[in-house]
Amino acid sequence: MKRIFITALAVATFWQVKAADATWLTDLPTAQAQARTESKLVLMDFNGSDWCPDCIALKKRVLDTKRFQAYAITNLVLVDVDFPDKKPQSSDLKRANDALKSKYQVEGLPALIVLDSGGKEVGRLSSSEEESAKTLTAALEKLKGGK
Repeated sequence: MKRIFITALAVATFWQVKAADATWLTDLPTAQAQARTESKLVLMDFNGSDWCPDCIALKKRVLDTKRFQAYAITNLVLVDVDFPDKKPQSSDLKRANDALKSKYQVEGLPALIVLDSGGKEVGRLSSSEEESAKTLTAALEKLKGGK
């Protein structure tokens, strides 16, 4: 009986860990290395986490949903490219984010840019694709198929 309980506890712990939220990185080179190792796409979310109403809505309506999180854990390496107004951020991270914004010619927020595991841009997602977790994951699947 004790073995059954321990086994059940181990399985429950495994499923809790597996159900955890996807991790958002802030360093693109680290994300690209992980994407290469795991054969995943990189999704960069350019946002203003504490001041941009559309960014906040996208996070709440789509990026924080269980459906998107489950998809991301299996298929994506996530990169948060944040441009906060009041939230503290290191000067190194500010410089890195500004460089990414310039490199990818991001003019408005939010912006979702997808890279393949080699670092090549494979797509930018429009507001219609960001409408829900279902439409976003469908758009990502199309990009994944085209890599």
